[in-house]
Amino acid sequence: MLATPTIESPEEAARRAKESTLLSPRFYTTDYAAMNRIDVSSIRAEWDAMLAEYEGDNNHDHFQRTPEFTQEVAERFSQVSPELRQEFLDFLVSSVTSEFSGCVLYNEIQKNVENPDVKALMRYMARDESRHAGFINQALRDFGLGIDLGGLKRTKAYTYFKPKYIFYATYLSEKIGYARYITIYRQLERHPDKRFHPIFRWFERWCNDEFRHGESFALILRAHPQLISGANLLWVRFFLLAVYATMYVRDHMRPLLHEAMGLESTDYDYRVFQITNEISKQVFPISLDIDHPAFRAGMERLVRVKIRVDAAKARGGLVGRLQQAAWAVAGAATFARMYLIPVRRHALPSQVRMAAAW
Repeated sequence: MLATPTIESPEEAARRAKESTLLSPRFYTTDYAAMNRIDVSSIRAEWDAMLAEYEGDNNHDHFQRTPEFTQEVAERFSQVSPELRQEFLDFLVSSVTSEFSGCVLYNEIQKNVENPDVKALMRYMARDESRHAGFINQALRDFGLGIDLGGLKRTKAYTYFKPKYIFYATYLSEKIGYARYITIYRQLERHPDKRFHPIFRWFERWCNDEFRHGESFALILRAHPQLISGANLLWVRFFLLAVYATMYVRDHMRPLLHEAMGLESTDYDYRVFQITNEISKQVFPISLDIDHPAFRAGMERLVRVKIRVDAAKARGGLVGRLQQAAWAVAGAATFARMYLIPVRRHALPSQVRMAAAW
């Protein structure tokens, strides 16, 4: 695997956060007028119960560093290899960018709508994501690598997404975020000797925020059934595959991170896919057949394509650019073949909301 520039300075951390690639977290903008027209009257009881939970704010005291935090960093993280250190720092930079992306999006929506239901929801979710981003950024500051989040907001490129794409992508990112965090937390709960950094201790209650955020978008989608039926199922299918493929390729670029926790990247990813498939049955009448041989072979090919693209990029020049283009086409063709794998279908439950039971 090709070496990437090490994250040893705030400038490199900021550069990594600003990247706009297929695998890097993005900042989004959307149609605020359309967001303002969201109608949740058909699921009013569940919606009001959810907002009451946000108002209760059961994690208001969670994102506080304990005196032992710094000590544990000094005692345990100082022992990790330089290679694992870099993978972990890359994980932190990617995570803070992703969490802050949600904060920016939700805050912009709540500032630009008058709909009281949407305004309240977005204010609560922006609050949560701000805490998450701040907590991760403080962990980066321990290494002198804190990111200027205000500067990131001003300088990172934004991608326009229609509201329905925001609903699909954000629902899945919140739910898969829950599945990722809870899988890591349970693993380190069983094997505390492999907890090489104290931030993992916060993952259980933290990921319940992610779960609740996903529940919010599940309610919005179920309140607008046209978004999860007919031709829109083609978009559901696309976003399911895109989110899974992005996670798989990204995780296989930093295998030491999972190995240090006693996990293997492929097994970990499929555990996360299985949990996300089960959760997403609350709102999507289809799910990906993650056990299909062509699905698994396609994921492995996407990893190989990514490695080849990086090698071509490192080579540079005309030949390197031509190779990058050729491998990008190969990746798109692989994605298209995976998209055509038959999906599994099921009925939607009568009650939308579910408990974080994993």
